[in-house]
Amino acid sequence: MLRLGKREFGAHEPVIMAIVNRTPDSFYDRGATFADEPALARVERAVAEGAAIVDIGGVKAGPGEEVTAEEEARRTVGFVAEVRRRFPDVIISVDTWRAEVGAAVCEAGADLLNDAWGGVDPGLAEVAARYGVGLVCTHAGGAEPRTRPHRVAYDDVMADILDVTVGLAERAVALGVPRESVLIDPGHDFNKNTRHSLEATRRLDEMVATGWPVLVSLSNKDFVGETLDRPVKERLIGTLATTAVSAWLGAQVYRVHEVAETRQVLDMVASIAGHRPPATARRGLA
Repeated sequence: MLRLGKREFGAHEPVIMAIVNRTPDSFYDRGATFADEPALARVERAVAEGAAIVDIGGVKAGPGEEVTAEEEARRTVGFVAEVRRRFPDVIISVDTWRAEVGAAVCEAGADLLNDAWGGVDPGLAEVAARYGVGLVCTHAGGAEPRTRPHRVAYDDVMADILDVTVGLAERAVALGVPRESVLIDPGHDFNKNTRHSLEATRRLDEMVATGWPVLVSLSNKDFVGETLDRPVKERLIGTLATTAVSAWLGAQVYRVHEVAETRQVLDMVASIAGHRPPATARRGLA
């Protein structure tokens, strides 16, 4: 059972986490939701299309202009409070690696801290424990935040992913984070080349076998673009194919830009797997 905010999800219930960037320079939407009203409209649309979680980020993952903790908080804290007011039932996640920002957004109503940089600030898990919120434990290969991989190598990438993410998850629970609110994430593209991310996808069932709910953040990423030789705006088909494989292998939470398309893929895979009945089943019965 996965429990986040007011919601509980069964073992075979796929969950969509919609990306809401509060940045002027995000790689995909280029600041489309930096202003408050477009960002709130994005939340409303994502929820209507089937997202249970919105993931709010105040700093883009890649290199760029420095964003201080104060500026990150300015971009996220008030927005979290407004989303909490307007959408009381949505699960609010905040993508941050900083404990001080994590504490501020939890005060504003966040339910989940999405630590995409693999525990670089160990205080973030302590914040999650103090506020009783969920935590995403991600493999980032020891990289510093907002850096790109350069000739990174692993003897066994999945072994490293398992060692790091399970270790972070166990530490979080030992600190007091509710076990049912901890997820692990292989960290596609984070200190990995394309072959590493493909292998992590191919072996995702090894993460699922640990018993921790698995979150994947695949949407329009560089490993999809390099695999198919497609620019950012032409990666949806590759993303959805990777989503289908990840769903078949047992991942549960999907961090995405395109909610409606992802919902259809996840529903179709769940029905093929026998976890969801068809929406209608008239063929051959009339």
